[in-house]
Amino acid sequence: MSTNKEKIVLNGKALKDNGAVEENKMGVKPVKSLIISMSLPMMISMLVQALYNVTDTIFVSQINENALAALTYAFPLQMLMISVGSGTGVGINALLSKALGEKRYDRANKAANIGLLLTFISAVVFIFVGLFFAGPFIKGQIPKKVYDPQIYQYGKTYLTICCTLSIGVFFQMTFERLLQSTGRTLYSMVSQATGAIINIIFDPILIFGYFGFPKLGVAGAAYATVLGQTVAAVLGLILNIKKNSDIKLSIAAVLKPEAEIIKRIYIVGVPSILMMSIGSVMSTLMNMILGTFSTTATAVFGIYFKLQSFFFMPVFGLNNGLIPVLAYNYGARKKERIKEALSFAMKLAISIMLVGVICFELFPKQLAILFKAKEEMLKIAVPALRIICLSFPIAGACIAMGSVFQAFSKSTYSLIISIGRQLVVLIPAAWLLSLTGNVNNVWWAFPIAEGASLVLSYLFYKIIHKSIIDKL
Repeated sequence: MSTNKEKIVLNGKALKDNGAVEENKMGVKPVKSLIISMSLPMMISMLVQALYNVTDTIFVSQINENALAALTYAFPLQMLMISVGSGTGVGINALLSKALGEKRYDRANKAANIGLLLTFISAVVFIFVGLFFAGPFIKGQIPKKVYDPQIYQYGKTYLTICCTLSIGVFFQMTFERLLQSTGRTLYSMVSQATGAIINIIFDPILIFGYFGFPKLGVAGAAYATVLGQTVAAVLGLILNIKKNSDIKLSIAAVLKPEAEIIKRIYIVGVPSILMMSIGSVMSTLMNMILGTFSTTATAVFGIYFKLQSFFFMPVFGLNNGLIPVLAYNYGARKKERIKEALSFAMKLAISIMLVGVICFELFPKQLAILFKAKEEMLKIAVPALRIICLSFPIAGACIAMGSVFQAFSKSTYSLIISIGRQLVVLIPAAWLLSLTGNVNNVWWAFPIAEGASLVLSYLFYKIIHKSIIDKL
């Protein structure tokens, strides 16, 4: 016989003994504590991921500067791979969270399972990319006057391994998004952190050949990466099956795609994929612009990207925790909770970025030396870090506002902003500044581009506030 305190979980609904549905915490928990509880685990896991990004590059830089440059040339295609996986996850996340807010539990299940099918298809595509396009991609970025066959071979090897064994990273991202969509961000943190820690442990072992393992060099860094991703994917699957009662995963449901669900996922997901993919295009073009100076300048760009992740990744973690909260309360038509959540997240994001500014301004030389930077590299790296970090607080505000576009299925706005920032402003500004003949002038393109991004973000946010939020 059940008591008043007993609950039954049925198809994602928590039922009390009187038959009433107990609402998900995203609709009732105090907003500030909800944002912290949702985002903090992901922010921690993102910090661990950032630590992996930095340590991975630090270990590779111990081989030589060419290895560091090779990873910088490989990074845009890695970013493209992550863009496809993460953007698809954003689409799944938004549809699933909104369905839960509307109490449409069957639709939430379909979003989760069909999302897994789309994840598998994405991984298959990148297996072919790794087999046939890794080498040409690396070679196409290196200007002839600085071409080095060692850089080419390092980059090709690293990319081929990461792409052909990419099934781990794709499923890792999707399983983490499913946990985030239902508010189980602690488990998402466990999955991501476990993968990153394994990566960090095996990086030096496989790169330098410790404990009886072969010395694989740059290839060892790639194998450590895919090993961590695969373990995280397996753990994410287990956690979703055992701990995520809001959705039910099954092979039968995965193999029954519905055009309407796929359409809804990609309405949000494709603009998100394109938006993040623009970062890949931007990185490729920046590599080519900086390559006109030297491969050292390109390597400095790689160092910056790894170091900035210590501050951007936690803000992205905050963003990932905020999106399901906004989407759920949008579905539940709770306007005041939406406003409070965004205001709190905005302040938190800017504060994190201000810490980044302080670190980059005070300790640029020490940060660059972590990557075995010598005198020539330090002359480029120190001013680069000090100039680019000026854009950090602006970027934090833009990321927070961008969460509204994703949560409300208006990712097209984010796409327009990303195109404007990275392709319309950043790359032309960088190219024009490169014509001065001073590589240090190129870095000013980043603060200029973020200023343009802030203007666009604010304009689009005002449109959404007036047309959607005010009318809830």
